[in-house]
Amino acid sequence: MSAYRTVVVGTDGSDSSLRAVARAGALAGACGAALVVACAYLPTEEDERELARARDVLRDEAYQVVGSHPAEDTVRRAGEAALAAGAGEVRTVAVVGSPVEALLDVVRREGADLLVVGNRGLAGIRGRLLGSVPADATRRSACDVLVVHTTG
Repeated sequence: MSAYRTVVVGTDGSDSSLRAVARAGALAGACGAALVVACAYLPTEEDERELARARDVLRDEAYQVVGSHPAEDTVRRAGEAALAAGAGEVRTVAVVGSPVEALLDVVRREGADLLVVGNRGLAGIRGRLLGSVPADATRRSACDVLVVHTTG
């Protein structure tokens, strides 16, 4: 089995997701793989119903995933963290859409052979409304998925 060539990691800017970014950065560096750091966001001018739902569910945390400017800041900071963790080549991308759809789209476009996500799912009502990114990504991904233990 050969080493991974392209690794995609998702982030929403949370401390938990940045632990997954650091692990992906270290792994990509060790494998000599390119690392693509991705953040999904909802466009503020397009789907107002989804935007309202995200704000209702996420409340103060909605800024992390709503609108392209915060998403671009999030991937920039995460890219810096990945480099500090040992990644050699890092690209960042902010993608319109739900987290799982956006990650799977980036995996396809980049021809990635590994997707890295944190294990922090959304519990309770948040999880029922928005779904669990780690569970959905693992179930639907066409490439290997590494679920990093990022919580307590």
